[in-house]
Amino acid sequence: MKSLLEFILLRMVEHPEDLEINEVEEMGLTVYKLKLHPDDIGRVIGRGGNVIKAIRKLAQVRAVKDHLRIRVVLQEE
Repeated sequence: MKSLLEFILLRMVEHPEDLEINEVEEMGLTVYKLKLHPDDIGRVIGRGGNVIKAIRKLAQVRAVKDHLRIRVVLQEE
């Protein structure tokens, strides 16, 4: 799952060296916390949140296939 998120995000951001994806277990749920360069946050969120919604939907589809419960969140600085 982490590799899928990296694959998508590394091609979107202008500062790939600042991309961090942390995987945390919380109450039976795997949370992927995305830490980005401040200039890339708007690019990942997209207009009206459409891009981050699409990323979350792709991750959910993969999670269902792997029988996982996940959440993708943008981490605040």
